[in-house]
Amino acid sequence: MSHAPVDPVALSADLIRCPSVTPEEGGALVLLEGLLSGAGFTCTRVDRNGTSNLYARWGAKGHARSFGFNGHTDVVPVGDAAAWTVDPFGGAIKDGILWGRGATDMKTGVAAFAAAAVDFVRQTPPDGAVILAITGDEEGDAHDGTIALLDWMQTEGEAMSACLVGEPTCPETMGEMMKIGRRGSMTCWFTATGKQGHSAYPHKAKNPLPAMARLIDRLASATLDEGTDHFDASTLAVVQFDTGNRATNVIPAQCKAAVNIRFNDAHSGAELSQWLKREAQDVSRNFGIQIDCEIKISGESFLTPPGELSTLVAKSVEAETGVVPEMSTSGGTSDARFVKDHCPVVEFGLVGQTMHQVDERVPVEQITQLKGIYARILKDYFA
Repeated sequence: MSHAPVDPVALSADLIRCPSVTPEEGGALVLLEGLLSGAGFTCTRVDRNGTSNLYARWGAKGHARSFGFNGHTDVVPVGDAAAWTVDPFGGAIKDGILWGRGATDMKTGVAAFAAAAVDFVRQTPPDGAVILAITGDEEGDAHDGTIALLDWMQTEGEAMSACLVGEPTCPETMGEMMKIGRRGSMTCWFTATGKQGHSAYPHKAKNPLPAMARLIDRLASATLDEGTDHFDASTLAVVQFDTGNRATNVIPAQCKAAVNIRFNDAHSGAELSQWLKREAQDVSRNFGIQIDCEIKISGESFLTPPGELSTLVAKSVEAETGVVPEMSTSGGTSDARFVKDHCPVVEFGLVGQTMHQVDERVPVEQITQLKGIYARILKDYFA
C-alpha cells in the first residue's frame, strides 16, 4: 500500500493549534501518537508526575543499530496576547510564513523529524530501529521530561545508538550551525545577613550591603578561563541584587544577590560551587557578615567530539542547503545535556530568531528543508 508523504508544514500547524504550554499536553502528543502508531511505530506514553512524554519505536526492541530523535512539544507562555498580530495557537500560514507559539521552538522540528521518520520506514524499512523520544517538559524544570524518558528506557532495555536533538540551532541562515556540545549552567543565590540600624548611627548596625557589593564585584571581575578547543570563555553574569529596603535612613539587616555562570569543559559544577563558596567565606570573614549560598547546577558542559555522527549531520545539511554548518557549542542549555549520558548526541534545527518572542514564526520553506535533512540523515545512517 502506497502512502502520500507526510507534510511537515501541515503537521507543524496542527501541533501549533495544540495549546501545550508547559506543563499542559494540549493534545500535541496525542496527535503525534496517532500519526506514528498508524505508521507501525510502537508508542508508549511515559508520563511522570503530571508531565506527558511519548516514546515511539519502529523496529525490533534492543536492535544493535538504532537512530533516535529527541524534541519537545511544550512551549513557553504567549506573554501579552494582545501584542500578537495573529492567534498564537492558530497555526496560520500567510505569505509563506507559519505563525504561532512553537513555530521555531520547536513544534516544527518535531514535525520535521516525525514526518521524515514515518516516510523513511514506510518507503525503505531499515535494518535497525528508529526512535522518537518526545517530551512535554523542556521549557519547564525538565525533571520529568527527557530525564523520565531516559530513565524508562534504561528500565525497559530500550536504547539509541545515536541521537539528534531538533532544537533551533541556526542564528540567521538555514544550515549555518549545528551543536556538538553545550556549556554548563548554574545559578548561585547569596544572602548576606547583618544587623538593622539607623543610617545616622552606622556603628550600631552591621551593614550587609558593602560585603555583598565586594563579593559580587570580585565574582564579576574574575576571569574564569580563556576558552578551550571547542568552547568560548566561560561567563558569569550578575542577575539579581536586592535589599527590599525602601527607606534611606535605615540600614537593612539583609541583602540578596544571584549570579548565573555558563561554563565550558574546563570546569565542573562542583568545582565552581567550591570557588563561589570560598569567595563568599573570604568576604564574610573580612566584613564580619554572614553570607549563605544556595546553588543549583542546571547542567554540566559536554562535548560530542567531531566524528562519525557530526560528519553525517554536516554532510546531510550541506547536501540539502548548500551550506556547511559550523560545529558550535554556543547558546543556552537543551535536553542534549541529558541525552549525552545515554549515547552520542548532536543538535540541528531551524533558524531560531523569533523563538519565545511575540509573533513567533518561520518560513515554511525551512520546515520542508529540515524534513529533507532529517530524511537524508536516516537514509545515510542506515545505508
